[in-house]
Amino acid sequence: MWVRIWAFLDHCFFGPASAHAGPLAATLRLLRYPYAVVRDLSRGEINLRAMGLVYTTLLSLIPLLAFSFAILKLFGGHRDFQPIVYEFFRPVGGAAATELTNRVMQFASRVSSGVVGSVGLALLAWTLIGTIKKVEDSFNFVWHVEQPRSFARRLAEYTTLLIAGPLLLVGFLGLTHAALSSAPVQEVARLPLLRRLSGAGIALAPYAMVTAFFTALYMMVPNTRVQWRAALIGAVVGGVLWAAVGKMFTAFVVYSTRLTIVYAGFAFVVAALLWTYFGWLILLAGAQLSFYVQNPAYLRLGLQPLRLSSVELEQLALKLMYFVGRSHVGGGRRWSVNRLANELGLPGIAVAHMASALERAGLLIVTEVDELVPARDIGGIGVNEILDIARNQRSGHLAPRNLPVPPVDRVLAGLEEARRARCAELTLRDLVDEVPRPALLNPRQSSSR
Repeated sequence: MWVRIWAFLDHCFFGPASAHAGPLAATLRLLRYPYAVVRDLSRGEINLRAMGLVYTTLLSLIPLLAFSFAILKLFGGHRDFQPIVYEFFRPVGGAAATELTNRVMQFASRVSSGVVGSVGLALLAWTLIGTIKKVEDSFNFVWHVEQPRSFARRLAEYTTLLIAGPLLLVGFLGLTHAALSSAPVQEVARLPLLRRLSGAGIALAPYAMVTAFFTALYMMVPNTRVQWRAALIGAVVGGVLWAAVGKMFTAFVVYSTRLTIVYAGFAFVVAALLWTYFGWLILLAGAQLSFYVQNPAYLRLGLQPLRLSSVELEQLALKLMYFVGRSHVGGGRRWSVNRLANELGLPGIAVAHMASALERAGLLIVTEVDELVPARDIGGIGVNEILDIARNQRSGHLAPRNLPVPPVDRVLAGLEEARRARCAELTLRDLVDEVPRPALLNPRQSSSR
């Protein structure tokens, strides 16, 4: 039943009705984005990541605050973290949020004063770096990034983030508080209109901080280039969801008596676990939306693994080399993986895999700015050579035993011989110089006609 429902929705948002001009088609194309995020959430992979990050949060919350305390004590700003921790737990309820905040701050202060400054500092740093790596792995999963940061880069960037992050956050809060408390601002704020605006600004400040925090995470954590526009859109939607779900969760905790009846004194702990899960789920959903904004070709594929047939792989290899060769000869703008993916209507991961295979074979070069150029003279790159690379990509699994079956072997040998004879003298230069036609023709056959 669910399969039919998702198939029907897929046909609605990606079918012929969405390809036409007009307001209806434009609305369907816009609704693809929330539909794709909800579809991915229903499949469970993002939910499992969020559940794992709940454990990660519980493991790293005290070390993170202790590490931050140790740094901020040097500047006398360690107490500024208490309002931030309270804002995180506020949807759990007023009394429960205050109790959780006080306990967390007490634990962090004890750890900070008793362990940090000795060998424990290295242990805390190691725990936090491992925790941030798990967060990075979740964001890389959402962004289809297969290559994580190297250990040296991870150590340098994460350590810098752990040291500079608390200082920047507390410095920003301190400067904001000082600016709002200054005499000129107080005089201006006494005006009736500005008093209303200042009240609205104070009410919206937590949501603006959440949006800014989400934007920074979406841009810095994935091991890929994230456009600020995509990160901002995902962060705004994530911030709105955070506020809406937070209010609903607060109402649920306040008006629900089952948690207190079943869990007694541990009810606020269960509520904190549930809210932490919802928080990570919202954060990952916003990251998924940012990914789709930047890579709309993935909207239909989603988180499913991409499986191209052998025919599609051959077509992709030939088209990729054709576009690269044509821009090389014509002197136009060089192609990148993302531009080619948009041109061919394929997910970027498919084009990236094929470009890597062609680069390993010595037919293509990926420059430092991710542009694709031929590795040698295109007149010496045969079509058969390109097709061989596309046909002989390995899946990474153990190859089956090659059992000789004479009738089958003869058919396959005949097909291979016919292909090689068809493209025997055809090169990439011939494809680039030829006027585009529905099919590839051998130069000898085309000249004899």
